[in-house]
Amino acid sequence: MTWILVLVFIGVLSLVLFLYTRRTRQNNEPPLDKGTVPWLGHALEFGKDVAKFLTKMKDKHGDIFTVCVAGNYVTVVLDSNCYDAVLADTKSFDLTRYSQLLMDRIFNLQLPNYDPVSERNKVKEYFKSPNLSQLCTAMQNNLQFLMDSANTQNSTEWKKDSLFDFCYSLLFKAGYHTLFGTENDNSAKFTEVYEEFRRFDKILPKMARRSALRDELKFASSARKRLWELLSPNCISTKSVTQSWMQTYVQHLKEQGLDTETQRRALLLQLWVTQGNAGPATFWLLGFLLTHPDALKAVKVELCSLQHCPSDKREETPVLNSVLKETLRLRAAALITRDVMQDRRIKLSSGQEFVLRQGDRLCIFPFLSPQMDPQIHHEPEKFKFDRFLNSDGTEKSMFCKDGMQMKYSTMPWGAGSNLCPAHEFAIYTLKRVVLMILTQFDLELCDCNASMPPVDPNRYGFGMLQPAGDLEIRYKKKKLIK
Repeated sequence: MTWILVLVFIGVLSLVLFLYTRRTRQNNEPPLDKGTVPWLGHALEFGKDVAKFLTKMKDKHGDIFTVCVAGNYVTVVLDSNCYDAVLADTKSFDLTRYSQLLMDRIFNLQLPNYDPVSERNKVKEYFKSPNLSQLCTAMQNNLQFLMDSANTQNSTEWKKDSLFDFCYSLLFKAGYHTLFGTENDNSAKFTEVYEEFRRFDKILPKMARRSALRDELKFASSARKRLWELLSPNCISTKSVTQSWMQTYVQHLKEQGLDTETQRRALLLQLWVTQGNAGPATFWLLGFLLTHPDALKAVKVELCSLQHCPSDKREETPVLNSVLKETLRLRAAALITRDVMQDRRIKLSSGQEFVLRQGDRLCIFPFLSPQMDPQIHHEPEKFKFDRFLNSDGTEKSMFCKDGMQMKYSTMPWGAGSNLCPAHEFAIYTLKRVVLMILTQFDLELCDCNASMPPVDPNRYGFGMLQPAGDLEIRYKKKKLIK
């Protein structure tokens, strides 16, 4: 019996080696780099730190190349001027299959009639005017309620906190109440939702890559199961005048004939999509301001001047806009992935043309290009609060590379058909929370010499990066000037 198993193993291994060595680069295909380990290829490097690995491949091969990753051949395109054309071709580059794969791995969710284009259109429809204005007002009211609640006692005394926890909890709770239509008075339930979500989110990248250890999987599965219970569709409030996003989404799921259990799992997906990035983004935004006094001073001067402007000019904040863009340039790192459904020729800015092979996977990584490209952004690793300002203080929009104007200088919200349909609401939220905190609180670092923590490389590819460390802050309510 043993020798039969040995023969089977040898046969499988031989087949793997045959298929691995069989792949060769054809005419007009991108440079091919299979790595040194059969089948596995570059999987370990790709999973450990995708930004570092793809930077090395870009230096070696240029703006387009194909790598082997755990038996899959992935073509990476890093020429941002051709992103729109690639993403617009939904016939050649399909989003559905890979999205369903990740939904199953991470959320144990199967949506048989899943159509990402239809889903995106539904989100876009909900987050446009006049609904957008009502959502922004609700978000501001919820933020204000939470800030007031945090200072009902000893409001004149300094409070210490972790900046990451402060930002994540504040934005998560405000967003949860705004989009799920929940009541502000159920703090016990929110605390459990928040804590379970944080437990689940810590392991999420590893679940996506199938690199989680057994104990980590058990930990994440426990949190996921509890969140399914807490996010029952029957628990969503129906008291609000405006139908919440979650009510709209549950209605959509019911129209598809999906059962209650599937609805719960889909709601967890929506919770992560809507609340997984706002807190980390606010952490980086406030963190860069607190560790760069010149930036903080410039923003405060701008916010102070708003109090003396006509009401229709109050949202004109070019300095804060530049700080936000610079923050997202440095810390937004989503990986856009598609399945190549048919051989497709693409043309780069250089004029070179390459053929992408059917059956491969396509990846676009805006974090490397355009956001961290030194030919587009001088000293791209540095935070420069005025990078997106002209000398006269107006918004800077023109960036060039090799004498050619770039269509995109940053892509934190995606691009073209991949543009986040709720990006206007997200931008409003990030700007509003910073404005409210800086005008209503005295906020400072406990250690005035503290520097920004490094990023957690495990989070590359999953939206906003998260820190591998923290900043300790202290804050108190500003005294009212009578």
